[in-house]
Amino acid sequence: MANIHPTAIVDAKAELDDSVEIGAYSLIGPHVKIGARTKVGPHVVIEGHTTIGCDNTFFQFSSIGAAPQDKKYKGEPTLLEIGDRNTIREFCTFNLGTAQDAGATRIASDNWIMAYVHIAHDCQLGSNIILANNVTLAGHVHLADWVFLGGFTTIHQFCHVGAHAMTAFTAAVSQDVPPFVTAAGNRAVPAGINSEGLKRRGFTPEHIAAIKRAYKLVYRAGLSLDDAKAALAQEEIKSPTAADSIRLLREFVENSSRGIIR
Repeated sequence: MANIHPTAIVDAKAELDDSVEIGAYSLIGPHVKIGARTKVGPHVVIEGHTTIGCDNTFFQFSSIGAAPQDKKYKGEPTLLEIGDRNTIREFCTFNLGTAQDAGATRIASDNWIMAYVHIAHDCQLGSNIILANNVTLAGHVHLADWVFLGGFTTIHQFCHVGAHAMTAFTAAVSQDVPPFVTAAGNRAVPAGINSEGLKRRGFTPEHIAAIKRAYKLVYRAGLSLDDAKAALAQEEIKSPTAADSIRLLREFVENSSRGIIR
């Protein structure tokens, strides 16, 4: 049987793996599913149609799977889906999706989410993401893998942040942040590439240098955005070992619906 503290309230319809731990005074709703070895600390509320994978850790005082903060929400059975091996620190709030979007808020695996983080309805988060204290994601935000958001970063609704991008402390992001780019300021502007993060992930100096050249084509060469896209396509050919990364940057810029920070 799951290790459930006597003061916790777990609905009889909830589906918990036998290895799950539920702390004191926590509340688990009827539509919740929790996978193996996940630990839920004290005073945590998990409700809604929420599915949680294996080996996650929820610290105390978080609200997981509550109704979205959206006046259009009428109680539809929308979802919150959380993958494996995530760490969720104190006072986090993750909301369900809405019928106006994918119907689900999704958080993948191996993410490190610090205290007071808010993830609003319909956000889509990849894996290996770090969200520092007090990060706030408005509705419909997408974060790709390996994103790092500095403390008190705020992201406007519908913004996308590309893989390996990062933000500085208190960044206010109102447009898309391309892959590899560091964003800083209110409103956020580009401030170079995330070189240190790339080094830690095993990118070679040559690969990082190629990404930096691609960054300069977009942000430092005085090119129009259309000309920068064309130049990136040529850079893919010139830098075959980094072509995948340059293509990722180019395609992100081409597909951005809100426009990129610039």
